[in-house]
Order: sequence, then structure tokens, then C-alpha cells
Amino acid sequence: MFSNRLAVAPMMDWTDRHCRFFHRQLTRRALLYTEMVVADAVIHGARDRLLGFDAAEHPVALQIGGSDPAKLAQAASIGEAFGYHEINLNVGCPSDRVQSGTFGACLMKTPALVADCVGAMKEAVAVPVTVKCRIGVDDQDPEIALDALADGVFSAGADALWVHARKAWLEGLSPKENRDIPPLDYGRVHRLKQRHPSRFIGLNGGVRTLAEAGAHLAHVDGVMLGRAAYQTPGLLAGADAAIYGEPAGQFDRNALLETMCVYAGRHIAAGGKLGHITRHMVGLFHGLPGARRFRQMLSVDAARPGAGTDVLREAFSVVEDGAELQAA
Repeated sequence: MFSNRLAVAPMMDWTDRHCRFFHRQLTRRALLYTEMVVADAVIHGARDRLLGFDAAEHPVALQIGGSDPAKLAQAASIGEAFGYHEINLNVGCPSDRVQSGTFGACLMKTPALVADCVGAMKEAVAVPVTVKCRIGVDDQDPEIALDALADGVFSAGADALWVHARKAWLEGLSPKENRDIPPLDYGRVHRLKQRHPSRFIGLNGGVRTLAEAGAHLAHVDGVMLGRAAYQTPGLLAGADAAIYGEPAGQFDRNALLETMCVYAGRHIAAGGKLGHITRHMVGLFHGLPGARRFRQMLSVDAARPGAGTDVLREAFSVVEDGAELQAA
């Protein structure tokens, strides 16, 4: 059975390869996801740029968007060949771009098509195929819509279903508002798990701490952290102990600094910019003495032309030695 108890959600413009490499230094066990990549882009685009990742990121999953079973199967096969641990189908993104392409959250309205997509992907790859969805869209009744979606994808062979415990409103709310305004309904996801006791059901949406994640794990198989993991990544440093029961270790910020400097140095030498990496790190020391200056240096100084790893080293030096990350 699919068994990832904790994951960091796919987030557009956030969970790129640099973000994932950084997060992997904080947690060895959590499953990391790419940003959504449209199937057509996987098939016809610059694959190395879109799909390439560092081996250190494992386990890492590729999220694909689309609604054509044949294209999704082809894209899944390409993703598998790149070495991804899992292929995930996006049935939850409410952005205007996915609506115009008739995929993402729109697919909640066509569960039979989603099942066809999953079936085609399953035939194309040997790695797990999973789905990430909402509890419903617009005026749908979540009790009916989520069951229909779950029944279809599991019948088609889906290995897991991750559920963002909110509706998506395709008319009237922006993508940002869709992450906050529709009320959370964790009970609906818990009930889905009761209905499918032998299937992997994961919960996403509004979970801010590892303690909250642990409480949900009494009801579902996995928890997916989104903005909390990105905005306060220090909490990931406690994930392996809190969620997976591994011995609690002391966070080694010097080791993290050295690893990130080597990684950033390679990126800069290849023509990249320090800010591509440090923009994902600004929340690392949230709540600690020096954190404000740290954020400022990584947001402003690191974005200046020619910025090098010395900026990263100096930023780490302004945070009080021995200060504990906010990992609860």
C-alpha cells in the first residue's frame, strides 16, 4: 500500500527544484512534489528544464495537469523515465489557466473522465499513480461529488487520493481566495477514509503544525503540508521524529549552510542566480532572534546582481547561535 505519511504539497511558483532540494535537507522522509506541469509541456517542452531534478530530492513526485488520457499516459511515462517516485494527477487547481484547458478542479465535474485518465496512466507506468482533488466545486454536494471521484479513481487503479478539504469555486473567487475563503471540512475527508478503509486517503488544507498533522493521522493515512511548510520550513526539521518516529536529532545549521552554499555555487557557476535558491529559504528561522534581518538579506541582498554564497553565509551569521528552529 502507498505509505507516505507526510508530504509537501505541489505549489505553483514555489515548489521548484531549488525549493525541493532545500526541503530535503530538513526532512529525509517526507514526500516532495513538483509544481504542476501540463501534460502537453511534458511531451513537447524543454524536458530537462521542466522535469530535471537533483537525485538528493528523492522521494519526489511529479504532478501533471491535463484531461486527455492518451497525453497523460505519455507524460506519465516520460516522468517515470526521469526517475520520479510517483505521478500525480491534478484535479484540484482552480486557476483560470487550468479552467481554460478543462483540467484541474474542473475535472471534479467529470469523474468518469478522471477515472479514464488514471486508468491510462496506470497502464503506462509501474510507479504509483495518485490523484489530488478538492471535496467538490461550485454548487456540488461534497458528500456526492467526492465519493463519485474517489470511487472512479480507485476502480481505475489509483494508488492514493490526496484531498484538499475545501471546495473550489471556479466562478467568483481567485486562485488565492480559493485557498482561504471556502471553509475547511476535515470531517468530510475523515468520512471518506471510513468509506475506503483499505485505500490510501491523504488530507491537505490549512494544516499549520506537525501536532495538527499528527492529530489528523488518527483519521487518515497521510497529511500534506502546503503554505506552512513553505513559509515556516523549519517545522520540517522535526518531521522525521514527529511523524515517522525516528530519533530526534539536533538541527545542524552549519551542515545545512555548507550544503546550500555548495548547491548555490554550482547553480551560479551554471549561469543561475543566488536569489533563485534563497527565495525559498527566507522563512527558515521564523520567530528566532535575527530572523527579520535574515529574511531581508535573503530577499534583498541575495537578489542583487552578482550576489554570491557569501551573502548566504552572512545571513546565517545574523541568527543567534544555538537558537532552536520552530519545529512543532
